[in-house]
Amino acid sequence: MARPKQKVIITCAVTGAIHTPSMSPHLPVTADEIAEAAIGAAQAGAAVLHLHARDPETGKPSQDPALFKPFLERIKNETDAIINITTGGSPHMTVEERMRPATTFKPELASLNMGSMNFGLFPMLDRFKEFKHDWEREHLENSRSLIFRNTYQDIESILTLGNANGTRFEFECYDISHLYNLAHFVDRGLVKSPPFIQSVFGILGGIGPHPEDLMHMKRTADRLFGDEYEWSILGAGRAQMQLATIGAAMGSNVRVGLEDSLWIGPGRMAESNRVQVERIRTILEALNLEIATPDEARAKLGLKGRDNVAF
Repeated sequence: MARPKQKVIITCAVTGAIHTPSMSPHLPVTADEIAEAAIGAAQAGAAVLHLHARDPETGKPSQDPALFKPFLERIKNETDAIINITTGGSPHMTVEERMRPATTFKPELASLNMGSMNFGLFPMLDRFKEFKHDWEREHLENSRSLIFRNTYQDIESILTLGNANGTRFEFECYDISHLYNLAHFVDRGLVKSPPFIQSVFGILGGIGPHPEDLMHMKRTADRLFGDEYEWSILGAGRAQMQLATIGAAMGSNVRVGLEDSLWIGPGRMAESNRVQVERIRTILEALNLEIATPDEARAKLGLKGRDNVAF
């Protein structure tokens, strides 16, 4: 009997809090731009939409629930995609700020960073010289002395709130220690099986983007969780498509989007989130892999369903 083909979940992270508006004219900033970007990504095959908000005037990352509400409602009305709300926000925010949208809207899925770390964005100052807003240069420069706080107490607080609301998590693991932190919370019964592990490669302060780094993360996750986890690959910048392809060939899900990379090829900016989803979909289908629908992704991740959210 033939084995069923692997169904790959494509996540698209449409704007994030790393890149600034001056870096790309295609980065979504307003609620309408974020909604349109997310809807286009869903139409192209993204089952999960990972969402941040920005101040519509300056493009500065914001966790104000009032800025999330318009695009959450529109995306839910126009797609059946899984909406994943950030609790990472920006490394410059307090944990209390970062939790507000997920607490307010009780989504099916939310992101959760699994350890405190250095989070170096300042190397981008070597590439980008001119900025429209004062906060952009400060955002990058201040990362030289920044610690992205995610203590055990912070993680436990977010897990406890999410569990009470029926929200499950995309566990963002930027290094090997983050897998061990996740295993700690699984052992304590605060994380339900199977955890959805988003392995993040290429952020200065976390594990690197070499294929051997990906292999090390996979070996460690296999040892800690056996086959009781859903794995996904996030490569930052130029590593985006390469690492997603390697991971998918090994059985992973994938994440793309302008939060993670502004590019679609060497020296070529991506004109939309949709083109990145289309590119990875083409690669996956060339590997004879099938793309998971939103409902298939809900079943794989054990989600509560789109009708059980507060938006």
